[in-house]
Amino acid sequence: MSIFHKKIDIHEAIADVKDESVIMFGGFGGVGSPPSLIEAILESGVKELTVICNDAGFPEIGIGPLIVHKRVKRLIASHIGSNPVAGRQMTDGALEVEFSPQGTLAERIRAGGAGLGGILTDIGIDNATVCENKKTVTIDGKSYLVEKALTADFAFVSAHTADEFGN
Repeated sequence: MSIFHKKIDIHEAIADVKDESVIMFGGFGGVGSPPSLIEAILESGVKELTVICNDAGFPEIGIGPLIVHKRVKRLIASHIGSNPVAGRQMTDGALEVEFSPQGTLAERIRAGGAGLGGILTDIGIDNATVCENKKTVTIDGKSYLVEKALTADFAFVSAHTADEFGN
């Protein structure tokens, strides 16, 4: 086996995921999220996760099972989606949810990957709820929200197979 060989089995892939890990998941409405990895994480028993993804999926699809089984303490997403369990947990205070518009979410993730501290956006600048606890800056007379970059301990996507370099 080459030192560049990065194909590993599913248990090796999640071996370092511990309580309170931050995980980014690919996918939209459950499509494109990695069901085998999600199932392995559930079986591992880890909890108190922060999950960054597009949405909360469905109760049985996408990241939904992690929420249903109360493994997620914080969700950063563009919307709850079609997961009524996530909505109930959010309302009950069992799940902390940070909403980020989809484009802003993508840019925050990109900024994290590029090593930036955050991004500037005018999305939500006129909404007191959106601006709450966020810094604003004015450049050339225009106001912007400062949105923190997002990074994670792990990023999981769904793929049929990968090459030896992990692509």
